[in-house]
Amino acid sequence: MNSSEHEIVIAGGGICGLATALALHRKGMKSIVLERSDTLRATGAAINVYPNGWHALDHLGIGSELRKKCVPITKIVDLYDGRRREVLIGKGELRSLKRSDLMHTLANHLPHETILFGQRVISVETNPETGFPILHCVDGTVINCKVLIGCEGVNSIVAKSLGMKAPSNLSICAIRAFTSYPNGHGFTNEFIRMKRGSFTIGFLPINEKVVHWFVGRPWISKDSIAEKDCTLLRDLTIDMMEGFPSHLIDMVRRVDLDSLGLTGVRYRPPWDLALGTFRRGTTVVAGDAMHVIAPFIGQGGSTAIEDAIVLARGLACAFRGSDGGDWDRMMKIRVERAMDEYLKERKLRLVRLSMQTYLLGLMFEAPSKVVKFVIIFTLLAFFGLNSLGHAQYDCGPL
Repeated sequence: MNSSEHEIVIAGGGICGLATALALHRKGMKSIVLERSDTLRATGAAINVYPNGWHALDHLGIGSELRKKCVPITKIVDLYDGRRREVLIGKGELRSLKRSDLMHTLANHLPHETILFGQRVISVETNPETGFPILHCVDGTVINCKVLIGCEGVNSIVAKSLGMKAPSNLSICAIRAFTSYPNGHGFTNEFIRMKRGSFTIGFLPINEKVVHWFVGRPWISKDSIAEKDCTLLRDLTIDMMEGFPSHLIDMVRRVDLDSLGLTGVRYRPPWDLALGTFRRGTTVVAGDAMHVIAPFIGQGGSTAIEDAIVLARGLACAFRGSDGGDWDRMMKIRVERAMDEYLKERKLRLVRLSMQTYLLGLMFEAPSKVVKFVIIFTLLAFFGLNSLGHAQYDCGPL
């Protein structure tokens, strides 16, 4: 049985895990990232990054580098059941960023050997003598650490060890992919969303030759097979697009099959975020492990990077003056307080986002116009007329 000791361990090498490691590195703190896969994972094709996400990426020091990989979007156009609505981006910033570009950029700015691949955590326990976390990996490796940050996503083992409930499911799925146009796609720099009944499709360019598109629709029985068969998933999607413009159908038909993926929509209800326990001792969670957010407002990836910055900022204050080996009782208390301050700062932000996406999810499944009207009224009462209000946020510098 292999055994090792590290001061700060991050479970999960997705966006949140790598962003947290980089944020800590920027503050002069060393960590290791345990990634279950043998390489970087970039599931989900792309993420739409709003102004708050670019603020966070700028604070990490990689915003300028990533902007070179995607074009700015000037306008959001909603075409819902025959109605048209336009939202100008204005001085804000919206771009669609390939997940692989984000992941590799984060990884490339980390010190060598920060990421340990092929390390899947299967259980977490607490050392009865020290109160610090002990991780057990699938290959039998045992890792002792002082600080554990769970960033493994919706199926987080760290979150489970804290007694957190599993995220809830909506009866809808999300399909995401790229379509490449070798000679150029010719689309303007607009984010177009169209809806017919319970079927929604949206698309926006990443650059002059690649378009990121997504579909939201109810889950059907064939999806359990289609999520493992990209050709079937493409054909099913085309079959459900009757009445949509031919250029959208052609976009799906020409899809880059390697990028095509289907996932069920999961979320953590706002009351679970408001009342949940996300820390025990010096173990805490971040990103989807804490607050998986349904994709209706495109904030999942950006809020995970916000988490990374706020948490690293707090931990850096707690570690200030430590020589790396001075872990007396007061040091442990300072770290726990820093984690509590991180959770306090994040909860208000996350509960509002969760409430907004929860209501939008209900509206997607609403059985009648009356129910939809009540949901729309509630959204206006809580969030106002500015549909991009959630994006006008800055988590602050490191």
